[in-house]
Amino acid sequence: MQFLLLSIISLLGFLSFATAAPLQRQSNTCTSRRAWHTFSPAEKRAYLTAEQCLMKLPGTVPTAQTRFDDLLACHQVQADSVHGTGWFLPFHRLLISAHERLLRQECGYTGTQPYWDEERDAGKFSSSEVFDEEIGFGGGSGGCIKDGPFKDYLHNGPGYDNTEHCIARQISDEISQQSSTEDVNKCLRLDTFEQAWPCIELRPHYGGHGGVGGDMSDGISSPGDPLFYLHHTFLDRVWWRWQMENKNQRSYDISGYTSKTMPESGWVTATLQDELNMFGIVPNATVAEVMDLDGPYCVEYI
Repeated sequence: MQFLLLSIISLLGFLSFATAAPLQRQSNTCTSRRAWHTFSPAEKRAYLTAEQCLMKLPGTVPTAQTRFDDLLACHQVQADSVHGTGWFLPFHRLLISAHERLLRQECGYTGTQPYWDEERDAGKFSSSEVFDEEIGFGGGSGGCIKDGPFKDYLHNGPGYDNTEHCIARQISDEISQQSSTEDVNKCLRLDTFEQAWPCIELRPHYGGHGGVGGDMSDGISSPGDPLFYLHHTFLDRVWWRWQMENKNQRSYDISGYTSKTMPESGWVTATLQDELNMFGIVPNATVAEVMDLDGPYCVEYI
């Protein structure tokens, strides 16, 4: 709890200047995000090297030691308002975009943010190539990872704490079944955001986090495992697929509340005008600005 209290006090200082500004499309060519298993060995190494770069650059957010931990801190402090709420999908879309932006602008990465095709590996996470020890994220047989490029990295957590600890995993093939095509399709068949968002959060979202286990099963500090970004890019693709099924109706469909528990002032409904706070890491954005991937962020999935 010490980390949470200190972070909230410190991060509130960013609110005066980290306000949302009108966003312009970042380039004339949309970024095409691809599945990790389609990356060549050279592309995989380039991504992993850029991630290691973020883990070495100094952080800018109070209590964060590295740029990688900047993003983790942003997630930790806001965990209660971006899970089980209407902000769940928009916030995480912005967070993975921020991660991709830091890789490109600060670490010279020229590739794209990959996603883990968890439908392909559902029920058999333990044999997934994402855990390759040389051109992957290292293993996950239990406890601290013992191989791969991130085996010695120490990050903040667990939960709201800022105690440095290793990246830990405990893979569960059984839990990973919830990322199956069958479960994803159940969400894709739903008609409204009010129905689809909880389905995505409860099924494939849990399938990835619980399937990897360890740090990924900690809903507050899970961005401490770099697999977090491949997992949430997979979820963002699921949401994008749902939106594309009826683009005119679904691109700006939003619902839900802005907190999991009712504030003293009463429930607050999520709207397109709500501001998503990135605490100075990248510019803030409104929910509306991240809803349509043909908009300022210009992303397509293949």
